[in-house]
This record gives sequence, structure tokens and C-alpha cells, in this order.
Amino acid sequence: MESLIAALGLGLLHAGASALRFLDRVPRSRWLSAAGGIALAYVFVHLLPELAKIQAAVNESGVLAGLERHTYLVALAGIVTFYVLENVARRPRGRPVEGAATSGGFLPDRPDRAAHAIGWIHLASYGLYNAIIGYVLVERQHVEDASLWPFAFAMGVHFLVNDHALRQHHGALYHRVGRWLVSAAVLSGWALGQVARLDEAALGLPLAFIAGGVILNVLKEELPADRQSRLLPFIGAAMAYAVVLLAV
Repeated sequence: MESLIAALGLGLLHAGASALRFLDRVPRSRWLSAAGGIALAYVFVHLLPELAKIQAAVNESGVLAGLERHTYLVALAGIVTFYVLENVARRPRGRPVEGAATSGGFLPDRPDRAAHAIGWIHLASYGLYNAIIGYVLVERQHVEDASLWPFAFAMGVHFLVNDHALRQHHGALYHRVGRWLVSAAVLSGWALGQVARLDEAALGLPLAFIAGGVILNVLKEELPADRQSRLLPFIGAAMAYAVVLLAV
């Protein structure tokens, strides 16, 4: 039941995050920078050490021989996946026109079919990512009750960062359809977790992918100079949540 409450809460965050207008500002909202710090602290203080334990157990059991670092390879795959998605989503949309009085010489009047398809691929990829997180919510409760809520909180603030980025990239498409898709994906992943369980070796795979995704998604939002990110809220939140995680 607790995992269902967490899944519903995460889904509602995506559905209603557009109402949080104070997040849409430059310099970047201190709340978004703090959210990124919290999510990153969870990955490095809690998730990566857990992956190390899982990997050690897998190595001792002899399962997946020849893939002694498979969890870290999946974490790398998570980073690469979201880097590719971000790179594609940031490409200019519209028709290139010489001398056009628009940024970069593009007319962004109507997205072409390719741009529209890219938008759907981007949203579907985040839907899959959210479904994995929804599934892991169930596993968190089964493995250790105390680990559910720190994970859910970290993913909740991470969702705020992702939601803000998706609204910037896809605008009306995300508001009309995309936010409902990624919200429903969390519940779909939770439902899958009710009927399918992973053993310890396999559980490391979704956890590793989430770790890689969080690292890339946080850094891509905080590092670009045009975002004018808030350094102190980012550092303060990361340190504070790291202390909390070490204490629980």
C-alpha cells in the first residue's frame, strides 16, 4: 500500500507540476537547483553503494560470469541514453531559412513531421524511465521498508526537474498529452511490480539505469551557463539530504 501511495504521488507531480509557475524563471529557480542536489545526493550516497553490494553478491554467486561490472555498464547506458535524447531534443525545429529574423536562422512556425516524431520518442523514453521508477518503488518496499520513502522523495524532486525540462522542450504537446503519459507510466510500472519480481542480480539493472539517468538529467539542467543555476541551493540541498541519508 505504501508503494501505491508513493506511485500516485509521483504521478500527480507530473500531472500538476505546470501549476508551479514560480519554477519558470531565469535565473533558474532555487527550488529546481535544490531538487537537483537532492536527487544527486541520493544517487551517490544511497543508490551507488547499493549497486556495489548487489554487484559483489552477483560476483560471488557466479551468475552472469564475464559481466563482473554489468550494473555499472547499465548506469553508463542510462547516461548515454539521456544524453542522446537531450541532444536530439535540443536540435532546432522548423525550416532553415537564410536571413530569417529568428534565432539561428530557423522559422519555428510549425514543427515538421520529423520534429513531431522526435517529440513523441522523447516523451515515450521518459515514460519508460518513469515506469522503471514505478517498478522499483515496489521493490524498495519488498527489500527494505525504510528505503522506500527516501527513494520516493528523491524521485519526486527529480520529477520536478524533468517536468520543467519536458515542458520547455515540447510545450503544448507535453501539456496536452505528454504529462499524462509520463504520469500513467509510473502507475504502469508499479502495477508490473505487483505481478513480476526480480532476483538480486536482475534488480541491479533498473537501479543502475535510474542512477545513470538521474546523474545526466541533473547535470544537463544545472551546468549550461544560460540557465544561471543557483549554486548555493544546489550544494546546500545536496549536503543536507546526504546527511539525512547517512543518518537513517
